[in-house]
Amino acid sequence: MQHFFDTYPFLIGIISFLIGLVCMPIVLQIAKEKHFVVKPNKRMSHTGEIPNIGGIDICISFLLTYLLFEFDQLKESQYLLIGLVLILSVGFVDDILDLSPLTKILGELLAGVALIVIADIRITHLHGFCGIEELPAWASYSLSFFLLIVITNALNLIDGIDGLASGLGILYCIFFAVWFELTGNLNWSVLGYSMTGALAVFFIYNVFGGSRRKIFMGDSGSLLLGYLLTAFVFRFCELNAYKQVPEELIFSAAPAVAVSVLSVPIFDTMRVMLTRIKKHRSPFQADKNHIHHLLLSLGLTHIQTTIILLCVSLFFIGLGICGRNWNIWLLAGVWFSICCIFTFVLWRVVDRRNIQKASKSEQVEPQKQE
Repeated sequence: MQHFFDTYPFLIGIISFLIGLVCMPIVLQIAKEKHFVVKPNKRMSHTGEIPNIGGIDICISFLLTYLLFEFDQLKESQYLLIGLVLILSVGFVDDILDLSPLTKILGELLAGVALIVIADIRITHLHGFCGIEELPAWASYSLSFFLLIVITNALNLIDGIDGLASGLGILYCIFFAVWFELTGNLNWSVLGYSMTGALAVFFIYNVFGGSRRKIFMGDSGSLLLGYLLTAFVFRFCELNAYKQVPEELIFSAAPAVAVSVLSVPIFDTMRVMLTRIKKHRSPFQADKNHIHHLLLSLGLTHIQTTIILLCVSLFFIGLGICGRNWNIWLLAGVWFSICCIFTFVLWRVVDRRNIQKASKSEQVEPQKQE
């Protein structure tokens, strides 16, 4: 049986899906009984109290599946799993108590110690970017912790509408799981497929659950997902940097490919943070300037917005694959240019719609006065 799943590791995602499907009703019941719910507010469009601990179900099905098939690898992955549990705990506490941004980041850094320092999963090589190859230890640890905070919080911030964070997570996990499988890194491939199945269950409940079965991912889920994706990015870049995979599967522009794959949350977070700073506001102050908010302002529904951004993400994943052996600067430049053009066009469309709304409002007002 183990040999069968080693041959077809993508089937592990189905097992994870089934485990999540069994556990989700229990998680929903506990959430409602213990009042682990989020109430409607001005930043949310839902009605009623919705459970917000979907990350718990994701973690349960993910961990049970991984341990079921890779228990013999536990010694090698134990600190990664400990870090995942730590980041889940930080997110869960934040969902319940609403931690300050600083406290939340400190918790993320603590979880990062398990991944970067103890498990020694970090960025040690820049693939010749800016003429830099291997990094000194202090630069390696500093860059790795910085990227952990960026990627983890990017996934956290993009989780603003139904199905978006989980849908993107499914695409990202499939990309890394397939690449790890093809390169013979089955342990990492199982991690990716296990998370894919767990996210698929959540996606169904989050998007199609209706008022009775709907559940939100919460910070527990988004931080967990961001943390695991950070580990995937680190491992992906390192295997390519030291050419520890078959030659035909080497991505010489691996860092730029990783950025291209994670385009939607990375570029959106960068843009939103810079906009807030430009307006002399805290970069951590919540607003409705994210890309999904802009699309919603055009009259699109949650599911329509999610589908559009998933298609955009598929395009950038394709770009990363096509440009896998380009010069890093070239791929990064093409990626950045396309992102800027897309954002510029979107803003123009939003501005035009706002002008049309204002014009109609001015026409209606005189009619009321008459």
